[in-house]
Amino acid sequence: MTAPLTTTVRVRYFAAAAEAAGTDSEERGEGSLEQLRAAVVAEHPALADILPRCAVMVDGVRSDDDRSLDGAQLIDVLPPFAGG
Repeated sequence: MTAPLTTTVRVRYFAAAAEAAGTDSEERGEGSLEQLRAAVVAEHPALADILPRCAVMVDGVRSDDDRSLDGAQLIDVLPPFAGG
């Protein structure tokens, strides 16, 4: 299990993810992306439906749940966008 961070990371939610979270950004301290996903769903239950479909970028790089957040500064949660 990854230890919690000793610093915080800024999480930005966009479009439907921001609506579900009830905010467009917040500061978090989880140690991995997997822990972050679980924690934000626990605090913002409406994210449970949309988060699995979102792209999650850590410092501008699309990342998987096993990604450590140590040293990360910014996480963007991007739901699928329609259009073309």
